[in-house]
Amino acid sequence: MLDKLAGVEARYEEIERLLADPAVMADYERVAALAKERSEIHDIVTTFRDYRKKLADLEGAKELAYSHDEEIAEMAKLEVDTLTEETEALHEQLKTMLLPKDPRDGKDVIMEIRAGTGGDEAGLFAGDLLRMYLRYAEMKKWKTEIISLHETGGGVIKSVTLMIKGDNVFSRLKYESGVHRVQRVPATESQGRIHTSTATVAVLAEIDEVEVNLDMNDVRVDVFRSQGAGGQSVNTTDSAVRMTHIPTGIVVEVQDERKQLQNRIRAKQVLIARLYEMEMEKRRAEHESERRSQIGGAERSEKIRTYNYPQGRVTDHRIGYSSYNLPAVMDGYIDDFIDQLATQAQAEQLAAGVVDDD
Repeated sequence: MLDKLAGVEARYEEIERLLADPAVMADYERVAALAKERSEIHDIVTTFRDYRKKLADLEGAKELAYSHDEEIAEMAKLEVDTLTEETEALHEQLKTMLLPKDPRDGKDVIMEIRAGTGGDEAGLFAGDLLRMYLRYAEMKKWKTEIISLHETGGGVIKSVTLMIKGDNVFSRLKYESGVHRVQRVPATESQGRIHTSTATVAVLAEIDEVEVNLDMNDVRVDVFRSQGAGGQSVNTTDSAVRMTHIPTGIVVEVQDERKQLQNRIRAKQVLIARLYEMEMEKRRAEHESERRSQIGGAERSEKIRTYNYPQGRVTDHRIGYSSYNLPAVMDGYIDDFIDQLATQAQAEQLAAGVVDDD
């Protein structure tokens, strides 16, 4: 680990020298790339330098602990205890900082929310989730844009696709993918019985076209008129676009923009993101299958989170964490869940020995 940290520090110092070079400063694109790289490793280098200083201070305190002056030795022993604790904490922090980053973490997001089991109640819940994520994005100062919406009226959403743009959007929202379950009494339930409904959330990183080999000869493109709530036409021109990727059967519909060209661009973006995610999921499945064959393990439940309205409770089943402030969660306050999921992901990487201690 220390060799790797030394290498990161050496690269940081090299970037500093390059950014002081007038010839480099004349190249705007290179300067921007170097500044971005420096920013990404700045905290690691600062922490490493602090860690190295603490180690030196610790060695000095250990030497003083054997002093013939009893008062100095006693003070040094106390300093050794403090510095040992601080050094170990920095060591663990550096291990976490060196964990491999998901290359998609800095990407913008295409989020898809679909009503699952539960009829109209599932569609209403899908609408609630949409509002929750829009509120969360607003708090993060991210930009959102709904690019496809299928609803049947009365707030019942069959499916919705939205773009979310901002700093490190995927790194936060990637933990939201999965089946969300709601338990509550529907407004139409005269007997007061609690119903269970579901909605699925898919979080796709917006991928550059160069990262996916998409042959448009494999894509069938259909155009049609945009449909509003209840199926009525809301556009007199064939501006909505449906793209079908024939080899995989993936279908994408976009009907938000009035111009067909803009909808084609959006549909292609979503299709590329889905194809990329399909390949990533295939790799994850192969890795997980290999891992289970080596160490065994039970399958996780399909649902990732339950929103229990009678109890005012939201439980994330992956980490066993519950919040008893359901109204706040539905209003977009989901950072507690995301923070704990990110911490667990880091712990699993560390337990797998991704970063060596030495």
